[in-house]
Amino acid sequence: MPKKSESYENLLNKLEIIVEEMEGEELTLEKSMKNYEEGIKLCNKLYALINEMEGKISILKNDKLEEFEQ
Repeated sequence: MPKKSESYENLLNKLEIIVEEMEGEELTLEKSMKNYEEGIKLCNKLYALINEMEGKISILKNDKLEEFEQ
């Protein structure tokens, strides 16, 4: 799980910077691999945040539906 200080927007911004760097410059193989690895880590953190939010939405949605059914 990402640190609390790492917001979705912050993580996405970091990923966008990496993509722009990889698209815009001629990088060494080592730098390309480092960027690729960092990009994968950021993607995993973003997916974790999205999954967490989807879970919360599902819980909230289910709680709301139960209130109307009673």
